[in-house]
Amino acid sequence: MGKLIYAANTSLDGYLEDETGSFDWSVPDDEVHAFWNEHERHIGTSLYGRRMYETMRVWEDDDWLTTAPAVVREYAEIWRDADKVVYSSTLDEVSTARTRIERQFEPEAVRRLKETSGSDLSIGGAAIGAEAFRHGLVDECVLLLCPVVVGGGKPALPRGVRLHLELLDHRRFRNGVVYVRHAVRSAT
Repeated sequence: MGKLIYAANTSLDGYLEDETGSFDWSVPDDEVHAFWNEHERHIGTSLYGRRMYETMRVWEDDDWLTTAPAVVREYAEIWRDADKVVYSSTLDEVSTARTRIERQFEPEAVRRLKETSGSDLSIGGAAIGAEAFRHGLVDECVLLLCPVVVGGGKPALPRGVRLHLELLDHRRFRNGVVYVRHAVRSAT
């Protein structure tokens, strides 16, 4: 059985992107990128909302990667090797391999996917992540807290959901980013 892991880069004040939709402050350096590579290497299926999928699909294209550092090219390979499910009622087709569209988020279907998976699953995107938290589907929360306060924007964690967590791991990177990994014990 796979665990469903919510993973995100977030500002210290808890946002995935600022009020203008920018997340340029969360671009990882090589050390943080290597961390994400290792994390993603254990993910068999990634669940995305439409906007997160549209952001992530850049990893399918090799053109811009030719001059990228090895750690970045490695991430592209890891991302391509994972299955992807995009939850969207508006997306007509996908432009990446190993990707399927689901028209709505079905909690029971995600539970079955977890139960039948031989590897962990990740979920990315604020709205779809919030749905997974609300339905008690998230087993772990992995956050990289970036040393920036953006003052508002898209919250990394759902509003109106109380989560009881247990710290499993933490680490500080040279650039000031702090990694925390929590098990979700219960949601109320």
